[in-house]
Amino acid sequence: MNAVVSGDRLAGQAARRTRLRDYQAQLLARMQAAQNGAPDAGHQLGVMIGAERYLLELTEAGEIVPLAALAGVPLTRPWYLGLANVRGSLLGVIDLARYFDGNATAAGPEARLVSLAPRLGFNCALLVTRVHGLRRAAAMTKDGERLRDPDGNAWTPLSLAALVQEERFLHVALDPIK
Repeated sequence: MNAVVSGDRLAGQAARRTRLRDYQAQLLARMQAAQNGAPDAGHQLGVMIGAERYLLELTEAGEIVPLAALAGVPLTRPWYLGLANVRGSLLGVIDLARYFDGNATAAGPEARLVSLAPRLGFNCALLVTRVHGLRRAAAMTKDGERLRDPDGNAWTPLSLAALVQEERFLHVALDPIK
C-alpha cells in the first residue's frame, strides 16, 4: 500500500513540475516575443513588491529567476541588497519596496529576482515578493493612478525605463563622510 501511495505522490509531484515548467516556458516565450518587438496583446508582468502589486511592461523586464545568494556591497544604500551571480552575470539587486517607502521586502519561498531588460542598459534585478504572471491592463478599470482587476485588486503600472532615469536610483553609494 505504501508503495502505491508513494508512487501516486511522486506522479503528482512530477505533474506539478511539468505544469510549472510549461507555464514558465510560455511566460518566457511571451517575454522574449515582447522584447523582440512582437505584439504582446497588451500583457504586462504582474508582480508583488512588498505588499503592493505592480505591472511591468514585458519589453522592460528581463528574466525571472529564483532568489540567488547575494554578496553584500559595503557603503551602499539599504535598498541595494548586493550582487547576485545569475548564469555567470553579476546583477545588482534592488529591494524596490525599501527604495519606495523604506519597508524591506520579505524574501519568502515565492520571492524571485526580475532582471531588467538588456535594452535598459543596467545589470540589475528587482527583488519581488511574488510573480503573479501575465496580466492585461486593458481588462482593468482605471482607479486614479492605479488599475483594478476584475477581482478588485489594485495594480500600479511601473515603468522600469523611467526608474533607471531617476537620479536617486543611479546613486547606490552612501554619501561620503565629511
